[in-house]
Amino acid sequence: MKVILLKNIAKLGKQHEVKEVSDGYANNYLFANNLAKPVDKTGLIIAKKQRAIMAEKATQDLEKFAKMAQKMDGLEVEIAVKAGDKGQLFEKLNPKKIATRLQEMGYDIDQDQVVLDIAIAEVGEHDVKIVFEHDLEASVKVIVEKEV
Repeated sequence: MKVILLKNIAKLGKQHEVKEVSDGYANNYLFANNLAKPVDKTGLIIAKKQRAIMAEKATQDLEKFAKMAQKMDGLEVEIAVKAGDKGQLFEKLNPKKIATRLQEMGYDIDQDQVVLDIAIAEVGEHDVKIVFEHDLEASVKVIVEKEV
């Protein structure tokens, strides 16, 4: 049975795509959970228009994220935190705190975009990767300083 997907479904397809699935899967899962609808002439026309709109939006998003990644690449972010005499932090620096600092600096970054192998635990310079949609990345230098 051919269906039009109403939402992105992992391992099946993206929203507004036409897919061939078994009758049971369509009736018992996709239709029951409002994830797809049966193919009809009107639905095909609407799905085609929606795919074109989504492709245009994806192109605009790619340009936006490419500009932001280019702007952020090599950026230095200074964060002052409480630390001991030997430079160990009292509280580790996690992606949420780095994202908050970047937001304070005027960048629209979510904590899920900040990639750290391990939380930062000492004063100094640390390279941090920022991941954007469309597989774009920027590398920022987080400079952790002892709060006075």
